[in-house]
Amino acid sequence: MPKIAEIEYTPNPNAVKFVLKEAVAVGFPKSFPNAETAEHDELAKGLFAVGNVTSVFMQDKFLTVTKTDDKGWPEMLPLLAAPIRAAAGVGGQSTATAAPRVFSKIEDENDPMLRDIRMVLESGILPALAADGGGLELVGRHEKQVMIRYMGACGSCPASLTGTLVAIEGMLQKEVDPEIVVISV
Repeated sequence: MPKIAEIEYTPNPNAVKFVLKEAVAVGFPKSFPNAETAEHDELAKGLFAVGNVTSVFMQDKFLTVTKTDDKGWPEMLPLLAAPIRAAAGVGGQSTATAAPRVFSKIEDENDPMLRDIRMVLESGILPALAADGGGLELVGRHEKQVMIRYMGACGSCPASLTGTLVAIEGMLQKEVDPEIVVISV
């Protein structure tokens, strides 16, 4: 039964981050972009059942809920707290001992550029996005084009397609290759 440690507003006015005292997704993030994708996850299904929820993102000891413009947070927060408190946590596993896994689409360990991109993302970018209730998924690479998909609060945040994307591209250009182009898909 995850307990809510705190609730944080994110740069996305339609997304709130719930910091929990117990893990709901160890290491590997879970992203539910709509209610249909949440059918096999009781917590995500319960959050969508509240209504006005457009996406749910879970990673380690936090989850982010994104809502429609129709309802305000003062009305939504108490409704969302009930399914979070009723949900089962991840069976006693500690996030400190879990090996973080972030990427699911690309697994070519022999690609040195992908390895370097992952290192930069895991060390500098993902912690910053997680602090705001979001994350990203490395979707693909074609030559020097890197394709990412934002998740959680970042998925519908206006800043993700402007400042954040430019910052990610700048870090990858500095640390990996000056000709890298980052595309959000």
